[in-house]
Amino acid sequence: MNRQILRLAIPNIITNITVPLLGLVDMALMGHLPNPVFIGAIALGSVVFNLVYTGFGFLRMGTTGFTSQLFGAKNKLGLNLILWRSVLTAAVLGILLIFLQKPIEFVAFSILESGNDVIGLAKEYYQIRIWAAPATLGLYAFYGWFLGMQNAKPPMIIAITINIINIVLDFVFVYWFNYTSAGVAYASLIAQYTGLIMAIGMVLFKYPEYAKVPALRLIAKASELKKFFKVNTDIFFRTIALMLSFTFFTYTSANMGENILAVNSLLIQFFFIFSYFADGFAFAGEALSGKAYGSKSSKLLLKTIKSLFVWGAIAAVFFSFIYLVAYDIILNFLTNNDQLIFIAANFNWWVILLPITTFAAFIWDGVFIGLTASRQMLIAMIISIFGFYFPAYYLSSALLGNHSLWFAMNLFMAARSLFMWYFSVKLLKNIQSK
Repeated sequence: MNRQILRLAIPNIITNITVPLLGLVDMALMGHLPNPVFIGAIALGSVVFNLVYTGFGFLRMGTTGFTSQLFGAKNKLGLNLILWRSVLTAAVLGILLIFLQKPIEFVAFSILESGNDVIGLAKEYYQIRIWAAPATLGLYAFYGWFLGMQNAKPPMIIAITINIINIVLDFVFVYWFNYTSAGVAYASLIAQYTGLIMAIGMVLFKYPEYAKVPALRLIAKASELKKFFKVNTDIFFRTIALMLSFTFFTYTSANMGENILAVNSLLIQFFFIFSYFADGFAFAGEALSGKAYGSKSSKLLLKTIKSLFVWGAIAAVFFSFIYLVAYDIILNFLTNNDQLIFIAANFNWWVILLPITTFAAFIWDGVFIGLTASRQMLIAMIISIFGFYFPAYYLSSALLGNHSLWFAMNLFMAARSLFMWYFSVKLLKNIQSK
């Protein structure tokens, strides 16, 4: 079991780490151009795509849950159908985003504020990169399917290749053709479609029996479509709620002044660093718990969950220890502003505590996605936000200031873990009784 977890977790961790590295390269390239407006253009354009694409994360998560269950049940026809159902859904949504690009642009850039030069360049960046939507969403579907097939290597290979191509093209377009921020957009566009072609090729060569086009009536079977969209709708709203929690964190930080906003923006990076690793084990949980559930082995499912929590706890303790002993080193790497470093010292214990209070939520997310228990995930998220996160902040903010925001964030994550554990008891009883 430990070998299975690491076989899936390690490639996923590597895949996760490649994402922020590309963003750093994009920013570094723009940062070395003479005019700082290009940095702002990339930053604003990236915000728009982060908001749009994050909401479609259900294409990966839902696909992993269904695929892993079908894999466990050894249902070859089902695996063929879920691949096509997911990929076709991604294609339709991607094409829809292209058709709706003007309304999305109008709404997004009406909300975002900046100088005319930055907005103009950001719109140009958006107008180029939006054409990658079918490829980006298609890759979500393929990644989810590969992971459900208990194979995390294809997504890792594709992600690394995409980033290498993207970085090389960044340099070509920016320094050779002088395309500045537009060059970064063209690089992303080409890299995403290259990744999509790779994903299709990997299915054709490694899983040819699942690449055959099934009858449309089977793909569009009403009962299966209803189940597919029900789970994915729950995951969609759960993701939106999670985005709301981090938006609230940033918005509230901004209301406390520029220094607190800067400090909290720096310190939340400690959480994101941990999340890249914790998500690796969560993704492994999606694949393995779904496989155990599909094979109707409650014993294997319980063993999987226990092993995942052991690895999650080890990762949490390790990161808390690293943050304890290397807090100043990491913070000085993130900024050399002495005033911000001085202010941040007041909140170091919240950062050190965060891996401990959050790891269980990551693991439960993976397990619940594998079990396609999406409604319970959504309910736990809503209760934790509106019953704990917001009240904890508003009831303590007058007394604790910024400490109240960090207290609320830790409580929110712990509450999610608690409520998903509560729901899991009934879920596991139902599974064992079948």
